[in-house]
Amino acid sequence: MSKNKKSLQDLTLLDRFLFAEVMEDPKTFENILSIILGEDISIKGRPQSEHENRTSPLKRQVRLDVWAEDETDAVYNVEAQKENTKNLPHRSRFYQALIDSKLLDPGEVDFYSIIIAPFDLFGRGLYQYTFQMTCAETGQPLEDGATRIFLNTHGKNSEDISPELKELLYYMEHTTEEISCSTSRLQEIKNHVNIVKSSEEIGVKYMQEWEEKILEKRKARAEGRAEGETFRLIQLIKKKIQKYLIHYYKLTYEGKH
Repeated sequence: MSKNKKSLQDLTLLDRFLFAEVMEDPKTFENILSIILGEDISIKGRPQSEHENRTSPLKRQVRLDVWAEDETDAVYNVEAQKENTKNLPHRSRFYQALIDSKLLDPGEVDFYSIIIAPFDLFGRGLYQYTFQMTCAETGQPLEDGATRIFLNTHGKNSEDISPELKELLYYMEHTTEEISCSTSRLQEIKNHVNIVKSSEEIGVKYMQEWEEKILEKRKARAEGRAEGETFRLIQLIKKKIQKYLIHYYKLTYEGKH
């Protein structure tokens, strides 16, 4: 095992692999959504991790972290984002448009895009930033059913969120610590995380995924080196041709050809 590779036991819920595996469990998905939204959520079927979407055959595939529908047909896309890629607001808008394009009645159901991150994307020290469309002139809500929520595990306004949400956000980042849970929902989440981490099958899947990524990186490096060698060969040939043409020109100009 590479010294740079975390073991499954060392992953937190902000690591994409563990997050996806844990959130495939319907009850865990419901518990996390219910804590975030402050109301009981009941989803239909099983959540889909790494849900694949394309806007057209010519465009690249986009993977949504975890995607599900509830009993009212509302759609939820939940993502754990460990690094600030500087494009999260635009990405959440794109996810909304992408999912709308797949629905039978676009714009007719509620949509929630939820991104959980260990950094403050908007710099106001809040645990939660909730965005809904409003009129710039009147402040009137558009009521289009779209809600985008950005959660910051390093928030400072504890008085403005529920203790349960604060505890969940702490656990997302400190999953490896031994933490006592104050509510049954948090305990259920923790119990399922422990089940996932102790699963031999998921441990093998994690190792296989890691090995696949290593092979992909090696292949990309090999292709890069091959392209580099081809480029250098072309440049060498061009220089030789240029040198020959200059020599030929001199011979012709001097009347020696």
